[in-house]
Amino acid sequence: MQEVLFLIPALPLMGFLILSLAGRHLSKQVIAVVGAGVVCIAAIVTIWLGINFLQAPPENGAYTETLWRWMSVANFNCSFSFRIDALSLVFLFVITFVGALIHIYSAGFMKHDRDYARFFASMNLFVCAMLILVMADNLVLLYLGWEGVGLCSYLLIGFWYETTANVHAANKAFYITRIGDTAMAIGLFLLFRELGTLDIPAIQKAAPEHFIKSSPLITSIALLLLAGGMGKSAQVPLQTWLPDAMAGPSPVSALIHAATMVTAGVYLVARMHAVFQLSPFVMNITAVVGAVTLLIAGCSAMVQTDIKRILAYSTISQVGYMFLALGVGAWSAGIFHFFTHAFFKALLFLAAGAVIESLHHEHGIFKMGGLKNKLPIVFYTFLAGAAALAALPFVSAGFFSKDQILWYAWSANGGNPLLWLVALAGAFITAFYTTRLMLVVFWGEIKTDISEPPGRLMTWPLIILALLSIVAGFIEWPHNLMHVTLFSDVVQKALPPLTEKDIVPSEYIFQLIAVAATLTGIYTGYLLYKKNTAIVAKWKEVPALVGLRNFFFSGWRFDQLYHTLFVRPFMFVTSLNKQDVIDKIYTGIVSIFQWLNGIFSVSQDGSVRTYVISVLIGIIFILALQFFL
Repeated sequence: MQEVLFLIPALPLMGFLILSLAGRHLSKQVIAVVGAGVVCIAAIVTIWLGINFLQAPPENGAYTETLWRWMSVANFNCSFSFRIDALSLVFLFVITFVGALIHIYSAGFMKHDRDYARFFASMNLFVCAMLILVMADNLVLLYLGWEGVGLCSYLLIGFWYETTANVHAANKAFYITRIGDTAMAIGLFLLFRELGTLDIPAIQKAAPEHFIKSSPLITSIALLLLAGGMGKSAQVPLQTWLPDAMAGPSPVSALIHAATMVTAGVYLVARMHAVFQLSPFVMNITAVVGAVTLLIAGCSAMVQTDIKRILAYSTISQVGYMFLALGVGAWSAGIFHFFTHAFFKALLFLAAGAVIESLHHEHGIFKMGGLKNKLPIVFYTFLAGAAALAALPFVSAGFFSKDQILWYAWSANGGNPLLWLVALAGAFITAFYTTRLMLVVFWGEIKTDISEPPGRLMTWPLIILALLSIVAGFIEWPHNLMHVTLFSDVVQKALPPLTEKDIVPSEYIFQLIAVAATLTGIYTGYLLYKKNTAIVAKWKEVPALVGLRNFFFSGWRFDQLYHTLFVRPFMFVTSLNKQDVIDKIYTGIVSIFQWLNGIFSVSQDGSVRTYVISVLIGIIFILALQFFL
């Protein structure tokens, strides 16, 4: 099986090369076949590989393939090699399978765009970079994929670059994620200095033997790696780029939020668990970051009016749940939530794109309404995704994965009542804003006429994702209800085992509380936005509540805070430094050449006779030199 590993990232890379070099000469139909086809074939190869992996697991728990020796400098050796174990296999399946559905959807969604080939080329490169990231056998190759998804996100967020706001959004994503990337690079340097290798299996084996638990050095390395994950996964305080990333086309939002870039940080923390486990302090920080993020983003999602920004803040919040789970040591639960989240969040973004496309590119939810009967397929598929996002008990995949996190936020060794309380509040908030979104968009009066319903290329991916958003959770049940642990049985082969506290309350009590929080959130949304909308109207007359709403709407004013703390001081220093000595040197050089240009330009008067005479004088001068010398 090792011989075919390279095909998985090579196929989308081939699609990128074909479309970027010859895309302008191909028809849109051929472009769609190439762009979506290579990812579909990669998904088929991944599924085939996964079936063989599950039926006959390799002896060392992983498939490996070394393509060539990449670098060899002094005592540093690095190969271009791939390694697939249970953890990377889960990510591979999500990236290729969900990515393939998004590409198929894109063939219909982007059919009227003039840069059809550029779009699919960028999407293929995005998938290729993410595949390299999760398949890498060493941290150097992982970092190549890491930076690759950063580059591709910049290209795709700013895809419609004619609009200035889109360019600013792309730049913002690039700048903020660079903060985490720089921290991560420093962490890799420290790891190599201490261990003499960046091979992931070697680090997992050597780190517990080399580092002293809770030492300042291992804590610093873990914090630097965590900062890298926080940047890519949009966790507080590096979360501000993600809502603005909605400037890209809806398929881009689905790919970034569900299958690729935003989950890269989750993968990094899980993959480097050997390092994180050596620092309980950083594990606690990871859990706190996740808890704070899920609460802040959830509050912001409650008051947004742009359908895609609601989903963007929702993504930040759900990834916060994943970080919370990883931080308390519930590794499998965090990855399981990534697995289910990929399906329902991709579905919600694609369905939102279908709504936007059908309503003349309208994004405001309060300018929608009444779409339940006008767009029935979109409605029912969106309802399935919304149920999973809200964690509707026993009928959605999101319930099974979120229930685990809520329980382990209390019962795991790294858990505590405060983390559980924050996660529970997040569950209520999620159910509330999901209900608000559904009621405002699909019920009520029609406020915008429908131009054209989505075609089959857009609806079939929605149907497939809707089914998975319902049934994907059934492979992992709460152990007190039913002993079905198909997911964790596989993933835990590549992750540390979960350790729980010796004495914990009954899990049934926590499940009932979680269900009550979800149902209360749904009912609150129904009460305020369907049954008695006058309550919200009255709240808008209270200045304090309006101020709070504006605070949440602005994303807790993180952008304004950063502008005050960093942007303004930097611009002030640059303005002072604008006319320093170094600048005067270069300004002087420019002035000299401008003066010389003024002198020599006199000879360029446009007269052919002058030019001929000048040439003759030059020839005579050269001949004279030859004669006398």
